[in-house]
Amino acid sequence: MNRRQMISLALPLIAAPSLAFAQATPAPAKTRDPYAPTEVSIRNDFEVGSIVVVSKDFFLYHVIAPGKAIRYGVAVGRDELKWRGRATIGRKVEWPSWRPTQDMIKRNPAAYAKYSDGMPGGPRNPLGARALYLYDANGNDTAIRIHGTTNPKSIGRAVSNGCLRMRNEAVMSLFDQVPIGTPVYVY
Repeated sequence: MNRRQMISLALPLIAAPSLAFAQATPAPAKTRDPYAPTEVSIRNDFEVGSIVVVSKDFFLYHVIAPGKAIRYGVAVGRDELKWRGRATIGRKVEWPSWRPTQDMIKRNPAAYAKYSDGMPGGPRNPLGARALYLYDANGNDTAIRIHGTTNPKSIGRAVSNGCLRMRNEAVMSLFDQVPIGTPVYVY
């Protein structure tokens, strides 16, 4: 056996431990979705049943017990379009129709003018599977909605025209849990 033959036989033996080590290394754990519904602890002073939105953190909290809430990820309005205040859920709609506001059409006619007569509800409608309509203290529609989305990747970003977007499965869950009259606080 010459030197070249010895080296060619030895190479697999030298490489074998590194191959075994590479196979034994566990795969990295999947990154947990920070916007998935999660039960969390919150301050005790929020009214049970209420909805609290912290826009800067992209989270909506549904208070389920003193000091406990289900936290959902949301998309919020772009900086100049963030809505803040107190409202109540005045209306709930499954597969809502949608019509852009005149301000939306004025800001971006290329995107919204074609929908000036509205769009029927359904899977391609930007309000998604469910919508909770927010009304002010005088009973007036604020034009702000907590609704589903056709773009779940928008959750955790400031991208909307003022509404609060949730993933469809999340808004469907919330929709089933909150009655008309539920107080909503958006910070």
